[in-house]
Amino acid sequence: QVQLVESGGGLVQAGDSLRLSCVASGRTFNQYVMAWFRQAPGKEREFVVLISRAGGRTNYADSVKGRFTISRDNAKNTVYLQMNSLKPEDTAVYYCAARNSAGWYVSTERSDYGTWGQGTQVTVSS
Repeated sequence: QVQLVESGGGLVQAGDSLRLSCVASGRTFNQYVMAWFRQAPGKEREFVVLISRAGGRTNYADSVKGRFTISRDNAKNTVYLQMNSLKPEDTAVYYCAARNSAGWYVSTERSDYGTWGQGTQVTVSS
């Protein structure tokens, strides 16, 4: 099982960009579908985006489509989240999650992901 560590969060202004990284331990990273979720204060953790094991397929939440881009580098055991045109409503703790899946299907449910990172705070000021 992999372990996940996120980094790259911070305090930015509306319209700015940030890139989050999630580094996985272990040698089986390419067997995992990877996703980003986020949780704003007082709200449920919500799905943001996921990427297939080889990186060829993605699925985005409507709220971030066109602004966020997920990518992965299996040689570096890392998944990235490039966030552009940030808005105050993007303020949240962002979590990296992994799903050990032999096939591709779109899942936005937290319960489908068995491994989580500790989260990284993103704060967007207006």
